[in-house]
Amino acid sequence: MLVIPAIDLRDGKCVRLRQGDYAQETVYSSQPWEMALHWQKLGARYLHLVDLDGAKTGQVENGTAIKGILEKVSIPCELGGGIRSEETIQKVLDWGIDRVIVGTKGLHDTEWLGRMAGKFPRRIALGIDARGGKVAVQGWLEESLVTVDELVKKVNHLPLAAIIFTDISKDGMLAGPNVEATRLVQQATAIPVIASGGVTTVGDIAQLRQASIQACIVGKALYDGKLTLEDALAAAGEID
Repeated sequence: MLVIPAIDLRDGKCVRLRQGDYAQETVYSSQPWEMALHWQKLGARYLHLVDLDGAKTGQVENGTAIKGILEKVSIPCELGGGIRSEETIQKVLDWGIDRVIVGTKGLHDTEWLGRMAGKFPRRIALGIDARGGKVAVQGWLEESLVTVDELVKKVNHLPLAAIIFTDISKDGMLAGPNVEATRLVQQATAIPVIASGGVTTVGDIAQLRQASIQACIVGKALYDGKLTLEDALAAAGEID
């Protein structure tokens, strides 16, 4: 299983939010590329970048920081937050982003998501952020009436790179991921599922690996020192 360190960007800085709450922010670095290089040096093989400002405004807002990271690291990066048009997808892929994460736009317009997946096969991941089994949108600020099961069924046939599943209630809480909910998503689709939110211990990673989850995104636990990347990689089977 792949362990993917997260780098959340806001106002050009590397930050973390508690449960997606923009009022509960911790700044970890004013130079995000330094953090990206740090994780690469420790053995990360992939990075998860999120433009938190873009998630609210609907367009990429941290382009300078994103391009700065891409210039420094040699490992692939995925990007989410504010990616809601074909033009933006093409732009960030041209920057060197390996795959883009579509959330709000893909939920509201599955026909558009299908066209984009067809034009950029295996380069688009669908971010499904859930609270109480319902999909959340607009940078987690709104909750839709669509259930996770309904959305997975709608997109199951598309050539997506991955589904990134986040239980918002677990995010930033250091209380473990929702393994069972993630397992159910994986069982419902042939698309690779990436777990996000609450991954804190080697035991969490072992449970996700046992559930045949393809990868997991780790954020706050790494930044707060609750989990070392070396231990995470070992638990995932990436290193001996």
